[in-house]
Amino acid sequence: MDFIKNTVDERVSHVYLDSGKSNAINQQMLEELKETIVTAQVDPAIEGLILHGKSGFFSAGLDLIALYAYNEEEVRRFWHTFMDFVRTFVAFDKPAVAAISGHSPAGGCVLAICCDYRVMADGDYIIGLNEVPVGIIVPASIFQLYGFWLGEAAAYRYLLEGKLFKPQEALQAGLVDEVVDARSIRTAAGRQLAKYTQYERNTWRRSKRNMRQSVIDAFEADQEDTIEAILQQWWSPATRSIIKSIIDNLKR
Repeated sequence: MDFIKNTVDERVSHVYLDSGKSNAINQQMLEELKETIVTAQVDPAIEGLILHGKSGFFSAGLDLIALYAYNEEEVRRFWHTFMDFVRTFVAFDKPAVAAISGHSPAGGCVLAICCDYRVMADGDYIIGLNEVPVGIIVPASIFQLYGFWLGEAAAYRYLLEGKLFKPQEALQAGLVDEVVDARSIRTAAGRQLAKYTQYERNTWRRSKRNMRQSVIDAFEADQEDTIEAILQQWWSPATRSIIKSIIDNLKR
Protein backbone atom coordinates (compact mmCIF):
# COMPACT_ATOMS: atom_id res chain seq x y z
CA MET A 1 0.00 0.00 0.00
CA ASP A 2 1.22 3.51 -0.83
CA PHE A 3 -0.82 5.73 1.51
CA ILE A 4 -1.62 3.44 4.45
CA LYS A 5 0.82 1.60 6.70
CA ASN A 6 -0.54 -1.15 8.90
CA THR A 7 1.04 -3.12 11.74
CA VAL A 8 -0.56 -5.54 14.20
CA ASP A 9 0.69 -5.53 17.77
CA GLU A 10 -0.90 -7.60 20.55
CA ARG A 11 -4.07 -8.13 18.47
CA VAL A 12 -4.44 -4.41 17.74
CA SER A 13 -4.30 -3.11 14.18
CA HIS A 14 -2.32 0.14 14.09
CA VAL A 15 -3.35 1.98 10.91
CA TYR A 16 -1.07 4.86 9.94
CA LEU A 17 -2.19 7.51 7.45
CA ASP A 18 0.79 8.14 5.19
CA SER A 19 -0.18 10.51 2.37
CA GLY A 20 2.39 13.29 2.15
CA LYS A 21 3.01 15.80 4.92
CA SER A 22 -0.65 16.52 5.66
CA ASN A 23 -2.29 13.12 4.97
CA ALA A 24 -4.70 14.65 2.45
CA ILE A 25 -7.36 12.20 1.23
CA ASN A 26 -7.42 11.13 -2.41
CA GLN A 27 -8.98 8.22 -4.32
CA GLN A 28 -6.22 5.70 -3.67
CA MET A 29 -5.98 6.53 0.02
CA LEU A 30 -9.72 5.88 0.43
CA GLU A 31 -9.45 2.56 -1.36
CA GLU A 32 -6.54 1.49 0.81
CA LEU A 33 -8.30 2.62 3.99
CA LYS A 34 -11.42 0.67 3.13
CA GLU A 35 -9.40 -2.46 2.39
CA THR A 36 -7.62 -2.09 5.75
CA ILE A 37 -10.89 -1.64 7.67
CA VAL A 38 -12.53 -4.62 5.96
CA THR A 39 -9.48 -6.80 6.70
CA ALA A 40 -9.52 -5.78 10.37
CA GLN A 41 -13.26 -6.52 10.54
CA VAL A 42 -13.01 -10.09 9.26
CA ASP A 43 -9.69 -11.10 10.85
CA PRO A 44 -10.46 -12.94 14.12
CA ALA A 45 -6.91 -12.26 15.34
CA ILE A 46 -7.58 -8.50 15.43
CA GLU A 47 -9.54 -7.22 18.42
CA GLY A 48 -9.45 -3.49 17.73
CA LEU A 49 -7.98 -0.67 15.68
CA ILE A 50 -6.12 2.58 16.31
CA LEU A 51 -6.00 5.15 13.52
CA HIS A 52 -2.83 7.27 13.60
CA GLY A 53 -1.77 10.42 11.77
CA LYS A 54 1.61 12.17 11.52
CA SER A 55 3.19 14.75 13.76
CA GLY A 56 1.24 17.96 13.24
CA PHE A 57 -1.41 16.40 10.99
CA PHE A 58 -3.96 13.66 11.52
CA SER A 59 -5.43 14.47 8.11
CA ALA A 60 -5.93 17.82 6.41
CA GLY A 61 -9.09 16.47 4.76
CA LEU A 62 -9.72 16.05 1.06
CA ASP A 63 -6.77 16.48 -1.26
CA LEU A 64 -8.23 19.54 -2.97
CA ILE A 65 -5.23 19.92 -5.28
CA ALA A 66 -5.75 16.41 -6.65
CA LEU A 67 -9.54 16.64 -6.70
CA TYR A 68 -9.52 20.00 -8.48
CA ALA A 69 -7.69 18.35 -11.36
CA TYR A 70 -9.99 15.29 -11.53
CA ASN A 71 -12.27 15.05 -14.53
CA GLU A 72 -16.02 14.54 -14.17
CA GLU A 73 -15.79 10.75 -14.08
CA GLU A 74 -12.96 10.79 -11.54
CA VAL A 75 -14.79 13.19 -9.21
CA ARG A 76 -17.95 11.08 -9.38
CA ARG A 77 -15.94 7.97 -8.56
CA PHE A 78 -14.24 9.74 -5.66
CA TRP A 79 -17.48 10.78 -3.97
CA HIS A 80 -19.00 7.33 -4.36
CA THR A 81 -15.84 5.85 -2.86
CA PHE A 82 -15.83 8.38 -0.02
CA MET A 83 -19.42 7.70 1.00
CA ASP A 84 -18.92 3.95 0.69
CA PHE A 85 -15.78 4.09 2.84
CA VAL A 86 -17.52 6.07 5.59
CA ARG A 87 -20.41 3.59 5.50
CA THR A 88 -17.91 0.74 5.97
CA PHE A 89 -16.07 2.44 8.83
CA VAL A 90 -19.26 3.50 10.64
CA ALA A 91 -20.41 -0.14 10.56
CA PHE A 92 -17.05 -1.48 11.83
CA ASP A 93 -18.12 -3.21 15.03
CA LYS A 94 -14.76 -3.75 16.72
CA PRO A 95 -13.33 -1.00 18.96
CA ALA A 96 -11.72 1.86 17.02
CA VAL A 97 -9.78 4.78 18.53
CA ALA A 98 -8.49 7.86 16.68
CA ALA A 99 -5.08 9.16 17.77
CA ILE A 100 -5.45 12.70 16.41
CA SER A 101 -1.86 13.89 16.21
CA GLY A 102 -2.55 17.36 14.79
CA HIS A 103 -4.82 19.21 12.38
CA SER A 104 -7.98 17.30 11.46
CA PRO A 105 -10.46 19.47 9.54
CA ALA A 106 -13.19 18.35 7.12
CA GLY A 107 -12.50 14.82 5.83
CA GLY A 108 -9.94 14.31 8.57
CA CYS A 109 -12.64 15.00 11.13
CA VAL A 110 -14.94 12.52 9.37
CA LEU A 111 -12.29 9.81 9.78
CA ALA A 112 -12.06 10.64 13.49
CA ILE A 113 -15.80 10.62 14.20
CA CYS A 114 -16.17 7.18 12.65
CA CYS A 115 -14.18 5.93 15.66
CA ASP A 116 -15.52 5.19 19.14
CA TYR A 117 -13.10 7.44 20.99
CA ARG A 118 -10.87 10.35 20.00
CA VAL A 119 -7.60 11.32 21.69
CA MET A 120 -6.21 14.63 20.39
CA ALA A 121 -2.76 16.11 20.79
CA ASP A 122 -2.69 19.43 22.62
CA GLY A 123 -1.36 22.34 20.60
CA ASP A 124 -2.28 24.93 17.99
CA TYR A 125 -4.38 22.51 15.95
CA ILE A 126 -7.91 22.51 14.52
CA ILE A 127 -10.64 19.92 14.07
CA GLY A 128 -14.18 20.16 12.75
CA LEU A 129 -16.32 20.07 9.62
CA ASN A 130 -15.87 23.18 7.48
CA GLU A 131 -17.36 21.92 4.22
CA VAL A 132 -19.91 24.71 3.82
CA PRO A 133 -17.35 27.57 3.65
CA VAL A 134 -15.39 25.53 1.11
CA GLY A 135 -18.47 25.17 -1.10
CA ILE A 136 -19.11 21.45 -0.49
CA ILE A 137 -22.65 20.34 0.35
CA VAL A 138 -22.96 18.41 3.64
CA PRO A 139 -24.77 15.06 3.19
CA ALA A 140 -27.58 14.28 5.63
CA SER A 141 -25.70 11.13 6.68
CA ILE A 142 -22.61 13.16 7.64
CA PHE A 143 -24.82 15.54 9.62
CA GLN A 144 -26.32 12.56 11.43
CA LEU A 145 -22.85 11.19 12.25
CA TYR A 146 -21.70 14.60 13.54
CA GLY A 147 -24.89 14.96 15.56
CA PHE A 148 -24.38 11.50 17.04
CA TRP A 149 -21.44 12.96 18.99
CA LEU A 150 -22.34 16.64 19.39
CA GLY A 151 -26.14 16.51 19.51
CA GLU A 152 -28.21 17.55 16.51
CA ALA A 153 -28.75 21.20 17.49
CA ALA A 154 -25.04 21.82 18.07
CA ALA A 155 -24.05 19.93 14.91
CA TYR A 156 -26.57 21.97 12.92
CA ARG A 157 -25.14 25.28 14.14
CA TYR A 158 -21.50 24.24 13.77
CA LEU A 159 -21.95 22.79 10.29
CA LEU A 160 -23.72 25.84 8.89
CA GLU A 161 -20.91 28.13 10.07
CA GLY A 162 -18.13 25.65 9.31
CA LYS A 163 -16.78 25.92 12.84
CA LEU A 164 -13.29 24.63 13.52
CA PHE A 165 -12.26 23.86 17.11
CA LYS A 166 -8.96 24.04 18.96
CA PRO A 167 -8.26 20.89 21.03
CA GLN A 168 -9.66 22.19 24.33
CA GLU A 169 -12.72 23.62 22.58
CA ALA A 170 -13.29 20.25 20.87
CA LEU A 171 -13.04 18.55 24.26
CA GLN A 172 -15.65 20.86 25.77
CA ALA A 173 -17.98 20.36 22.79
CA GLY A 174 -17.69 16.57 22.99
CA LEU A 175 -16.00 16.26 19.59
CA VAL A 176 -12.93 14.68 21.21
CA ASP A 177 -12.79 12.68 24.41
CA GLU A 178 -9.29 13.41 25.66
CA VAL A 179 -6.52 15.97 25.03
CA VAL A 180 -2.98 14.90 25.85
CA ASP A 181 0.60 15.90 25.19
CA ALA A 182 1.58 14.76 21.70
CA ARG A 183 4.22 12.44 23.18
CA SER A 184 1.53 10.55 25.09
CA ILE A 185 -1.03 10.13 22.32
CA ARG A 186 -0.22 6.54 21.38
CA THR A 187 -0.20 5.47 25.03
CA ALA A 188 -3.54 7.18 25.70
CA ALA A 189 -5.13 5.63 22.62
CA GLY A 190 -3.87 2.18 23.55
CA ARG A 191 -5.12 2.56 27.11
CA GLN A 192 -8.63 3.40 25.93
CA LEU A 193 -8.71 0.55 23.43
CA ALA A 194 -7.70 -1.85 26.23
CA LYS A 195 -10.70 -0.67 28.25
CA TYR A 196 -12.98 -1.72 25.41
CA THR A 197 -11.33 -5.05 24.64
CA GLN A 198 -11.47 -6.27 28.26
CA TYR A 199 -15.19 -6.99 27.86
CA GLU A 200 -16.81 -10.04 26.28
CA ARG A 201 -16.38 -9.30 22.58
CA ASN A 202 -19.81 -10.31 21.24
CA THR A 203 -21.61 -8.28 23.93
CA TRP A 204 -19.48 -5.19 23.22
CA ARG A 205 -19.70 -5.39 19.44
CA ARG A 206 -23.43 -6.10 19.30
CA SER A 207 -24.06 -3.22 21.70
CA LYS A 208 -21.94 -0.87 19.58
CA ARG A 209 -23.90 -1.79 16.48
CA ASN A 210 -27.23 -1.39 18.26
CA MET A 211 -26.33 2.10 19.46
CA ARG A 212 -25.04 3.12 16.02
CA GLN A 213 -27.87 1.56 14.03
CA SER A 214 -29.58 4.83 13.07
CA VAL A 215 -26.28 6.23 11.77
CA ILE A 216 -25.51 2.98 9.92
CA ASP A 217 -28.97 3.11 8.33
CA ALA A 218 -28.34 6.68 7.17
CA PHE A 219 -25.24 5.57 5.24
CA GLU A 220 -26.81 2.38 3.94
CA ALA A 221 -29.64 4.40 2.39
CA ASP A 222 -29.32 5.35 -1.27
CA GLN A 223 -26.80 8.21 -1.51
CA GLU A 224 -27.23 8.82 -5.25
CA ASP A 225 -29.29 12.02 -4.98
CA THR A 226 -26.90 13.44 -2.38
CA ILE A 227 -23.87 12.68 -4.52
CA GLU A 228 -25.51 14.24 -7.57
CA ALA A 229 -26.15 17.44 -5.59
CA ILE A 230 -22.53 17.48 -4.38
CA LEU A 231 -21.27 17.02 -7.94
CA GLN A 232 -23.47 19.74 -9.32
CA GLN A 233 -22.20 22.18 -6.71
CA TRP A 234 -18.61 20.97 -7.15
CA TRP A 235 -18.60 22.09 -10.78
CA SER A 236 -20.34 25.41 -10.11
CA PRO A 237 -18.21 28.52 -10.79
CA ALA A 238 -18.65 29.68 -7.18
CA THR A 239 -17.24 26.48 -5.65
CA ARG A 240 -14.48 26.18 -8.25
CA SER A 241 -13.42 29.73 -7.42
CA ILE A 242 -13.34 29.04 -3.66
CA ILE A 243 -11.31 25.86 -4.11
CA LYS A 244 -8.93 27.54 -6.55
CA SER A 245 -8.27 30.27 -3.95
CA ILE A 246 -7.60 27.65 -1.28
CA ILE A 247 -5.21 25.81 -3.58
CA ASP A 248 -3.36 29.02 -4.43
CA ASN A 249 -2.94 29.74 -0.72
CA LEU A 250 -1.70 26.19 -0.08
CA LYS A 251 0.87 26.46 -2.85
CA ARG A 252 2.13 29.77 -1.48
